[in-house]
Amino acid sequence: MKVIKDSVHDHIRVDGVARDLLDTPEVQRLRRINQLGTVSFVYPSANHTRFEHSLGVYHLACKALENLDIDGQQADRVQAAALLHDVGHGPFSHNLESLTYRETGRYHDDVHDLLADGAVGDVLRAHDLEPERVAGLIAGEGRFGQVVSGELDVDRMDYLVRDAHHTGVPYGTIDHERLLRELAFVDGELVLAEGNVQAAESLLVARALMNPTVYSHSVARISKAMLRRAAERLLEQTETDAGTLQRMDDADLLVALRSSEPTSEFSRRLDERDLFKRAVWAEIDDVPGGVIESDHEEVRAFEREIADVADIDPKHVIIDVPRRPSMTESTTRVMVNGEVRPLGQQSPLVAALRAAQYSQWRLGVYCPDEMREPVGHAAVDVLGLDIDGALVSEVRDGVDTTLDRFME
Repeated sequence: MKVIKDSVHDHIRVDGVARDLLDTPEVQRLRRINQLGTVSFVYPSANHTRFEHSLGVYHLACKALENLDIDGQQADRVQAAALLHDVGHGPFSHNLESLTYRETGRYHDDVHDLLADGAVGDVLRAHDLEPERVAGLIAGEGRFGQVVSGELDVDRMDYLVRDAHHTGVPYGTIDHERLLRELAFVDGELVLAEGNVQAAESLLVARALMNPTVYSHSVARISKAMLRRAAERLLEQTETDAGTLQRMDDADLLVALRSSEPTSEFSRRLDERDLFKRAVWAEIDDVPGGVIESDHEEVRAFEREIADVADIDPKHVIIDVPRRPSMTESTTRVMVNGEVRPLGQQSPLVAALRAAQYSQWRLGVYCPDEMREPVGHAAVDVLGLDIDGALVSEVRDGVDTTLDRFME
């Protein structure tokens, strides 16, 4: 047994298959993957890694299994899946996932090939665990996959508390001890036992508050978009392929960006925090549905057109279109009067939080600071945004600054 001191859960005991997995190259690589990607540009102390998060998820999985009276080989499978659930992440965590998915067809939780071979596969088989079944749990398959990847998963319980702790914000606090204690299986579904609607709401509220404050902070989004564009140029204009990119750690990627002429300017800007600025920051009701639903190639075409109208190099324009607002946590299942109900059906908070999420949605168009005015005007015209009236009136009045939703 190994005991590890953790900043969130205090002491974590690692034993059995997890102890043997701990020192595999695949797990140790997670020490070099930042948990929150580019969020440290906003919160300097947000430098925690996927490694410590994985330890936390393993720790909470052990507690959940104990409370659910699950032991033996099935418990070993879930514990292994909990520790390994992030080994498929590329550099800077989720920041480049959309890019690598387009090229490889794999998200970070598709780890069947990664677990089948190498040191991880050897350890799993030495403990009579089938790598394929452990990979299935990581993907959320089956009854016990819900513990690792689902609406009530231990992954979410750890990252909310851990991310809040390391950023210093007070919004991610949840009563994970109670959540773990009240988990139960009902007809194969993982639910919260009777009388725990408020505990389920705490997950919902924590995620809803952390999203605009941390995960989707405007500076984090700008730096993420710049990193993604740099990585895209790396794949397009060098010999690096998406499979290689997925297996890099943060340092590997930064070195590759600094060493490549097509990406060196983006690398310099990220190194020096000389970030692009918001030329447009548009609410969802001001953006045509066709723009919101645009695929990657359509967005790139919009960027080229905006650059052409603004008479600048296309590399200086980045459009950042978030997905339509969604709230996965609202499908969390709770027992109410002996009946399993989705939280969205039971809690009046869900509708209010959905409305808040809708109002917080923003489309961003980013460019160097000195180019904001021409890029902003061009973007409004090219994208058909419903904010041109405000711009026209301000230009006519000779106002140098613009509305907050238009420029930073």
